[in-house]
Amino acid sequence: MKQVRVRFAPSPTGALHIGGVRTALYNYLFAKKHGGVFILRIEDTDQTRYVPGAEEYIIESLRWFQILPDEGPGFGGKYGPYRQSERKTLYANYVQQLIDAGNAYYAFDTPDELEALRESDPPFKYDAQSRMKLKNSLVLPPDEVSTLLENGRNIAIRMKVPENEIITFEDSIRGQVSFSTGELDDKVIMKGDGMPTYHMANIVDDRLMEISHVIRGEEWLSSTAHHILLYRFFGW
Repeated sequence: MKQVRVRFAPSPTGALHIGGVRTALYNYLFAKKHGGVFILRIEDTDQTRYVPGAEEYIIESLRWFQILPDEGPGFGGKYGPYRQSERKTLYANYVQQLIDAGNAYYAFDTPDELEALRESDPPFKYDAQSRMKLKNSLVLPPDEVSTLLENGRNIAIRMKVPENEIITFEDSIRGQVSFSTGELDDKVIMKGDGMPTYHMANIVDDRLMEISHVIRGEEWLSSTAHHILLYRFFGW
C-alpha cells in the first residue's frame, strides 16, 4: 500500500463540535497506526457562512486535544495552500475540463425561480428529468448563452449526472453501497462568485494532495456517488 495520507477538512463556520473532534481523531489514529500523514485542510469555499476566528479556534482545539496535523495551515507541507479559498484558480481549470467534455453545464436559473419550482412541486430536483426544461446551456441557443455569460449574473455550473446508471463503491463500514443516478441531482460544482462547492473542491484536493483514505462522518455517504462520478469524468 502506498503511504497513508488522510485529511480532516472542517469548514470555518463556527466552533469545532464533538463530531468533528471524533472525525479528526479517527484520521489521526489511522495515520499514526500506518506511519502516515495527518493533514488539516480548511474548506472555506462557502464565504457566506464564514465566521471570523473559526479557523484559529479549530487549530487551537486540535492543539488542546494533542491531535496535531503533520501538514496544514501553520504546520507546513508541500501540498498547499491548505485553505480552499486560496486555491480558487486551480478549481476553475478543472471545472472548465468538465464543461469542455460535456460533463458539466452552465445554469442560469435564479434562486427565486428555483424556489418557486420547489414550492409548486415539492419532489422537484435539478436532474436528468428536469434539466431540459430549465434555463441552462443544454437548452438555450449558443448566442443567448454567450450573452448570459457576459452579463455574469445568476451563473452556476452543474455536473451532468448520467441517466439510468447504478453507482457502486466499497465502504469500509457498510460494505458495498449502491446508488441509482435517478436518485441524484445535478449538483452545483461552481457558484456564481467563482468559488467551487464542497463536492468539486473536495475531490480535486483529495486527488492533488494524494489522499489515500477518506474517513468522514456518515452524513457524507450519500454524496459519495457524486464524487465517484466526478472521479470518473476526470479519468482518475
